[in-house]
Amino acid sequence: MSAFSSRRRPFLAAAAGAVLALALAAPAALAQEQRPAAETIKRFQVPEARQAVAVTERSFYAIDNRTIAKFDKETGKQVAKWEGPKGGPILHLDSGVVRDGKLYTAHSNYPDWPMVSSVEVWDAETLKHLESHSFGIDRGSFTWLDRDPQGRWWGAFANYNRVFDKSPLAYGNKFNTQIVRFNPDWSVAEAFVYPDALVARFQDMSNSGGAFGPDGRLYITGHDNAELYVIAAPEMGSVMQWLETIPLEIGGQGFAFDPAERGVVWGLIRNKAGGPNDVTVSRLPPRP
Repeated sequence: MSAFSSRRRPFLAAAAGAVLALALAAPAALAQEQRPAAETIKRFQVPEARQAVAVTERSFYAIDNRTIAKFDKETGKQVAKWEGPKGGPILHLDSGVVRDGKLYTAHSNYPDWPMVSSVEVWDAETLKHLESHSFGIDRGSFTWLDRDPQGRWWGAFANYNRVFDKSPLAYGNKFNTQIVRFNPDWSVAEAFVYPDALVARFQDMSNSGGAFGPDGRLYITGHDNAELYVIAAPEMGSVMQWLETIPLEIGGQGFAFDPAERGVVWGLIRNKAGGPNDVTVSRLPPRP
């Protein structure tokens, strides 16, 4: 573990550039707020941190395609691990959230076609697999899930231009990525799409992470950008409202709010050069 220090300046410069690029590329979206960049307060080097991070009061979980590794939050020491076999039923775990002592994960067969998805549930203490719910061939690749303050489950089904078709007129995220609210039996109660300007931030991938913050608002990430987006269901129609953008040191993917420290976000950065991946811990700036 090492605290973030001198590497913050390049990140701030990159964050400022991202905000400027957003303003130039999507003038129609300027009504959404721009918050200052978050402060990175801790870093851990974790090889398994490729798809998502989940967190509890005492532990954090690094999630890869077929792997879940559990770590002590203070020391960074690994305390448990689950790993699925090659060729087994678990192919692509994409995010996770701990609720009521269970680690809920979004799972799909990405990058295979047709897209098949499921919810997979583990005991958060022992990492023993507990239950599964299959969506079968549905709206896309299931990428994240979380429970709102009213106790209702939400999640997203992603579609990817980069993988399945370079044209946004076919199977890509512009038309087919959806955010849904579930009934208690995991059937879909209602579904929404994202505004065009926010889809542009996903580039040719899609919405990878999502979580409800301690303020009750819904935060999401794209696949690569160092940003959180705050969204809300519309009063009318089917297009989600994009309320706010917050730069922070992540690389898209799945993230989690720390239940023990308000306003602290755990995320990850993949090391594309082949070295260890980083789990980052960031404190969000206060709302104006």
